[in-house]
Amino acid sequence: METAAHETGNVVPLLHEVRQAIQRQIESGEDTVIDLRSLPMAPGEEARIEEMLGRGEMEVRLINALGLTEIHETSFSGVWWVVYHNQNDAVIGKFIEIARVPSMFNSQTVDMKAAIDVMDQALSATDH
Repeated sequence: METAAHETGNVVPLLHEVRQAIQRQIESGEDTVIDLRSLPMAPGEEARIEEMLGRGEMEVRLINALGLTEIHETSFSGVWWVVYHNQNDAVIGKFIEIARVPSMFNSQTVDMKAAIDVMDQALSATDH
């Protein structure tokens, strides 16, 4: 495949990386996050990647996460397109996640420990 003069040539290698990440996820359960903002891309390449990955069945918009977060499954199962916005709706992060479930939905251990403390207090109040 010939690369146009204005392109970086990163589109096809990135798609190969996604393919390898799917394989790793299947074999070892290892999640992969690709930060699109950290890669050199020419105008239009990011849109080309998004078009080639397509859109799957699931789409989530989180509106109370310090700004809008948009997550959609691509047409490839386990490959997620994730976009984070700040409170002014500016895009602050764009990622491709290869995982069974996007990391945004994983509860953090520190938050779960805090939940135990709150639940203990609530249960203690009902014991009296």
